Amino acid sequence: MSEASALGTSRVRDAAPLFAALGDRTRFRLLMRLSSSGPRSITSLCARSQVSRQAITKHLAVLAEAGLVRSGRRGRERMWELEPKRLAEAHAYLDRISAQWDDALGRLSAYIDNPPPRR
Repeated sequence: MSEASALGTSRVRDAAPLFAALGDRTRFRLLMRLSSSGPRSITSLCARSQVSRQAITKHLAVLAEAGLVRSGRRGRERMWELEPKRLAEAHAYLDRISAQWDDALGRLSAYIDNPPPRR
């Protein structure tokens, strides 16, 4: 059974942008900051960063498109916050893949421990 059929083709298609977004160091750091400190403005997210405000804005757009963050207005500022549901989905994907590997390793171990008789 292929990975796509085991997880469902549409689920794999849905997971791809999620993991692509998580795979970038800057985006991952943004998520870590949002998860530890709650909603933040771009000004706050750019503080002590060596990445430009424009780059942070682009990274946030990628994270938003993947469903990992959302933004809303608070007064004149746009505040960004973590979308925990999407991270829970990423965790579920990884759990399924881990279970598949555990199952495959269990079958391999059983085969090694009890090889079929030679003919």
